Amino acid sequence: MIKRANTGHTAGSLSSVDILNVLYNRIMGVTPANFDAVARDHYIQSKGHSVEALYTVLADAGFYSAAELDTFSSGGSHWVGHPTRKVPGVEHNTGALGHGLSVAVGLALGMKKDGLPHRVFTLLGDGELAEGSNWEASMTAAHYKLDNLTVIVDRNDLQITGLTEEVMALEPLVDKFRAFGYAVREVNGNDIPELVEALEGVPFVPGKPSLLLAHTVKGRGVSFIENVASWHHHVPSDEEFRLALSELDQAEAALNGAHR
Repeated sequence: MIKRANTGHTAGSLSSVDILNVLYNRIMGVTPANFDAVARDHYIQSKGHSVEALYTVLADAGFYSAAELDTFSSGGSHWVGHPTRKVPGVEHNTGALGHGLSVAVGLALGMKKDGLPHRVFTLLGDGELAEGSNWEASMTAAHYKLDNLTVIVDRNDLQITGLTEEVMALEPLVDKFRAFGYAVREVNGNDIPELVEALEGVPFVPGKPSLLLAHTVKGRGVSFIENVASWHHHVPSDEEFRLALSELDQAEAALNGAHR
């Protein structure tokens, strides 16, 4: 998608695609058939700039044909560079960083008040945690005991201008989240079994919102993209694209061989 469109957020999409894959294919009961219903699980992508991962997973889940992805960021296409409700399966327009958690808290609170048993999941980038609205929303989630809310942080340690700890230090994150009322777990966010085991266990503590701190590698799966800040928003050259696909093909072949 990114190569064809000549624009996009490469590294953050690669760091988060495992999380989205587990959510849509194992954890959440969100399907094209029930998407228009209120009584279902809900997902808000707060780190809206990594929309390429979301669009790909939604296509895989049957919300639309994969051919629609060929129109990404082209004139007249709904598949633009941040999530929009014009795309089937997208819950809410996001991209103004720091707003997604507030929306998710509102959804979770409404479902609690309506007596609905379903859950709300949201994915945040670690770079957007400098936005104060996240912490206001967190206080609200704890105050109303929103144990139907699961907040996932894609903790890849990088943002567009460099390391998060150099741009705006976040640590100690676990202590901060617990102080704001969350039940917290940490996982390798690029490890499918760890993600499944953790997310199948929400709420972590009854009466508390759940916070999953997912330690990931920005650019995961492509050696020359991993942990390189300049790949936050970068398009591969023809040779880089060839090398990236080669590495991913090799990884797929190894994975398929291991499961035979």
